[in-house]
Amino acid sequence: MRLGIFGLPQAGKKTIFGLLTGADPTAIGTGPTSGVAEVLDGRFDRLAALYSPKKETRARINIDLLPDVDAEALRDGAIFRDIAGMDALCCVVRAFESGTVYHPNGSVDAARDLLMIASELVLHDLLFVEKRLERIETGKKKPNAEALKKEEDIMLRFREHLEKDLPLRTMDLSADERKLISGYPLITLKKMIAVLNVDDAAMNDMKLLTGLQERLPDTAIEYMRISARIEAEIAALESEKERAEFMEASGIEEPAINILSRTCMKALGLISFFTVGGDEVKQWLVPDRSLAPEAGGVIHSDIQRGFIRAEVIKYGDLIALASEEAVKKAGKLMVMGKDYPVADGDIISFRFNV
Repeated sequence: MRLGIFGLPQAGKKTIFGLLTGADPTAIGTGPTSGVAEVLDGRFDRLAALYSPKKETRARINIDLLPDVDAEALRDGAIFRDIAGMDALCCVVRAFESGTVYHPNGSVDAARDLLMIASELVLHDLLFVEKRLERIETGKKKPNAEALKKEEDIMLRFREHLEKDLPLRTMDLSADERKLISGYPLITLKKMIAVLNVDDAAMNDMKLLTGLQERLPDTAIEYMRISARIEAEIAALESEKERAEFMEASGIEEPAINILSRTCMKALGLISFFTVGGDEVKQWLVPDRSLAPEAGGVIHSDIQRGFIRAEVIKYGDLIALASEEAVKKAGKLMVMGKDYPVADGDIISFRFNV
């Protein structure tokens, strides 16, 4: 699973990619760049503090920094090929003023920039759908063309939807329909986060978000604000104490980059569960709605193959009662079978036999 960071030039993409992955923004070139980001989750920190394990292992997600969305990239289509290869998207949008950083459109207008990008993505999908319908029409003239009818129906619905300048992710599709089109490079089916890179003073200004939502209604875009400059300052501090003092003085409860890492995880359709103990506290990622044996298979295929049961503790119960023993005494340890859908934040011990 890969998340792609993209946007117009000078939006702050390299800085945010560096904050997420630890890469040096000044060393990043112009082509696609891959990295790995730890999921920064306060629940993991609480569990690590509770168990003081020998080893702490956070979950990780794969992130790609894509080339700028500029006139040349739009003209030759290269950016669309890069975006189509991602499982979810993070569009960085400039919302900060600076006399020393140029804007490719001449002025700062986050809603205008995001609307332009969103429209280009819709147009890409519309052109693909039109070409696909032409091929289907040609194929219908051949024998045994009945299988094309279902695809034609979907493509006609897609065209009608896209012609309203709406992304495909806002449509209701069945599992069979999604399977039928799974190999197609349809960009607007992907979940998308818009990260607004704001001035320090605009971190709590709701006008920007309200304006975006009014100009881009019904697009199923998830918004969040971040000041890349402040986040870079926090990350540059040497100790946790210094970071805590800086955030307290600035009125920041949690670095926005931590929230973004979790938002990216959710955009990829992932949830997390934990395994805990004195040897290791570890966070694992699984697709949302995964069943217990599938979650066990993320740890080792033998667990899924020989699954017997999952012993589940809810995160809130463990934190409230402070020990597994107390959870058991309170009757809150759950023994679940193969049909149990893992919930985000579950603490699980698997029993299996191969």
